Amino acid sequence: MESSNQLGEYLRSRRELLTPDDVGLPSSGRRRVRGLRREETALLAGISVEDYLRIEQGLDRSPSDEVLDRLAAALRLDADATAHLHRIAHPASGRRRAGSAPDLAGTDAVESSGIGRGPVGESLVALIEAWSGQAAVVRDGLMDVLASNALARALGPGYSPGENLLRTLFLDPASPTLHRDWEELAARSIAGLRAIAGPELDDPRLAQLVGDLSLRSERFRQLWASPDVRPTGGGTALLRHPLVGELDLRYEKFGVEATAGQVLVVFHAEPGTPSDAAMRRLSAIARGETHQDSHRSLVEPIPIDSRRHTGR
Repeated sequence: MESSNQLGEYLRSRRELLTPDDVGLPSSGRRRVRGLRREETALLAGISVEDYLRIEQGLDRSPSDEVLDRLAAALRLDADATAHLHRIAHPASGRRRAGSAPDLAGTDAVESSGIGRGPVGESLVALIEAWSGQAAVVRDGLMDVLASNALARALGPGYSPGENLLRTLFLDPASPTLHRDWEELAARSIAGLRAIAGPELDDPRLAQLVGDLSLRSERFRQLWASPDVRPTGGGTALLRHPLVGELDLRYEKFGVEATAGQVLVVFHAEPGTPSDAAMRRLSAIARGETHQDSHRSLVEPIPIDSRRHTGR
């Protein structure tokens, strides 16, 4: 899926997004290359063309932090993209860029903790199952749902354990109906996946997921080709539920300290809002489920077959 020269590929993809006008350089008429030339990038970064070529071609695998910061400035990278640049250049260092978000739940610290998976602790499963007013999902870095409570499963079958949120988002034909902001959500999800993966783009599980989605979803393939990197924290989920109508839900993300790579996502409605009333109705429906372990999918309360994925 990806070559071993992740740093060079990322630099090349970012300079191809810029034009001389974007960075204040004179345009020299018709250009044979897309975006900035290598020599223009080197000029903006204040390094020699030879040094830049060595970095982009993968001959220099450990450029200094100072050089990386110069390249980030030259390519007009924001803080998230700059942090990603450092991570893929120095994957073992875990360097956090000065001024970036601290280790707090819901920031890039949650989303850059790796893509590994493991069993969800029994105490955490019991905790989320006890919540009747908030939908809760525990997922790993590749968006595999590891555990969820009854209200989350009532929101949609894609939140059932054993499902993958990305596969559901891109391959379930009902997904654009459920998610009122499907296009924006799809773009954010891919940018977030790149941020989570960081230097682990050669992970076999990630390669299998991306390869399968690329074959089956044209929109995924288009978005994955973009170099956009953006860690995702909390936000608002805009849903259109077939039983209770439109839902505007806040969601927060919390890193699970016991297992690196696991994230607890909690959905909740603002008290006193129509979404709050709708969630209460949905919770009543969810409590009618036959009690089963939260690690197994229950009878789907929504008539959406998430396994009949046809792609977009």
